[in-house]
Amino acid sequence: MNPDQLRMKPEAVLFVKHFTDNGKPVAAICHGPWTLLEAGAVGGRTMTSWPSLKTDLRNAGAIWVDKEVVSDRNLVTSRKPDDIPAFNREMLRLFGDHWVQSGDLRKTA
Repeated sequence: MNPDQLRMKPEAVLFVKHFTDNGKPVAAICHGPWTLLEAGAVGGRTMTSWPSLKTDLRNAGAIWVDKEVVSDRNLVTSRKPDDIPAFNREMLRLFGDHWVQSGDLRKTA
């Protein structure tokens, strides 16, 4: 499902809102930040996206920048598929940091 359709699904928006409200790590690329916007989770955040979302994000209170990847607290955003290597690197760092900070260091098989 594309992000424009996803943000119109109340269940999806509530799912995202649960993550953002509880400080869980979130990663969004391309048009994915539309769902974050719909969840009310972009105000005061520095982030990036596909360029056509710039005005929507700014109008919702985000600080939009044109960079391949942006990390802001528990949120990683990226612009486009060409940025996937940088996006993946930062997403894995964020998720790993969250896992360590949560204290859930049990071994997984």
